[in-house]
Amino acid sequence: MRGFIAVLRKEAIHMRRDKGTLRLALGIPVFQLILFGSIDTNVTLVPTAVFDQCRCPESRALLDELAATKTFRIERAVPNREELRAAIVAGDARVGIEIPPDYGRKRLEGTQATFLVLIDGSDNTIASQSLAAIDGWALTRSLEDLQARTGAGALPVAPRPQILFNPDTRSANLLIPGLIAILLTFSGTLLTAYAIVRERERGTLEQLMVTPVSSLEMILGKLVPYLVLAFVQLVLVLFCMHVFFRVPIHGSVLLLAGLSLIYLTSLLALGLMISARSATQIEATQAAQGVLLPSIMLSGYIFPLSSLPAPLRVLSEALPATHFVAISRGIIIRGAGFDDLLREVVALAVISAVLLTASVVIFRRKRL
Repeated sequence: MRGFIAVLRKEAIHMRRDKGTLRLALGIPVFQLILFGSIDTNVTLVPTAVFDQCRCPESRALLDELAATKTFRIERAVPNREELRAAIVAGDARVGIEIPPDYGRKRLEGTQATFLVLIDGSDNTIASQSLAAIDGWALTRSLEDLQARTGAGALPVAPRPQILFNPDTRSANLLIPGLIAILLTFSGTLLTAYAIVRERERGTLEQLMVTPVSSLEMILGKLVPYLVLAFVQLVLVLFCMHVFFRVPIHGSVLLLAGLSLIYLTSLLALGLMISARSATQIEATQAAQGVLLPSIMLSGYIFPLSSLPAPLRVLSEALPATHFVAISRGIIIRGAGFDDLLREVVALAVISAVLLTASVVIFRRKRL
């Protein structure tokens, strides 16, 4: 333990003196949480252009009902189909609605009344949610009209959907718990990615190599101070999430804190492994960035894991972020307990042990 404590004190003193890094390490995650946590993923007020050839009460009622969904914002009327399409091509509108001259007559006659909806497909999120809003409105209106004309009572089948845990479908409640894992991936990996390579560039690594300190003591001594700093980052992020964004934590805070330590250990061990293999800080930065992008794209934070091809699903299981995204969402959103998250906990513990062992082995080989 004497060698471990000596390395720990040395790294803690160096970290305390590097006030610029401390400020960035504590400030950037909070800033990024506020920046990205403010994003609302629910599509609303989509700019919409209208080519109304009917100009009747029925067509005006149609536009008023679509605007009332809050998905569409009627911004302009155009005189012909060419300008309707041109508005979408120019990006002035994301949705174009063309109402034919006989729309009002068909509505009054009770026959099928059609209208054209042009949706900008260059943004998949806007396109899919706009299409869903149009289809939902059309289905609701068709059922209401059918009931009114036939005098039918209740519908034969009437689902009663209930959204659990996030009934208001707030984006912050879904976005921020997963965002915590991504922010910690950035800061945790980069914090230790320079720990050993910095010694090499300053010429002090050779002195550490000849000291009577084992490779395990060296790695742990460098890891623990950054583990404390990363845990402080986590506390700040959780505080901002709960106070500023009012995201409730339905599960155990102590369980979340305990499992976060395992996750942070895996990230810091990964950073140390990168640092031990790198010759310069630039090389360490590039290697760390090679891990960060897959952690965002393949962790289930943006895309569901079930939608990934089989080889990518296998790769995602090796990423610590994949398991912590599931853990943080499970505890914060669903109130899951330890037994519910056992698979993710075991996977994260195995990854942490493998990365820590790999860091020690690589550093030992460098010493030899």
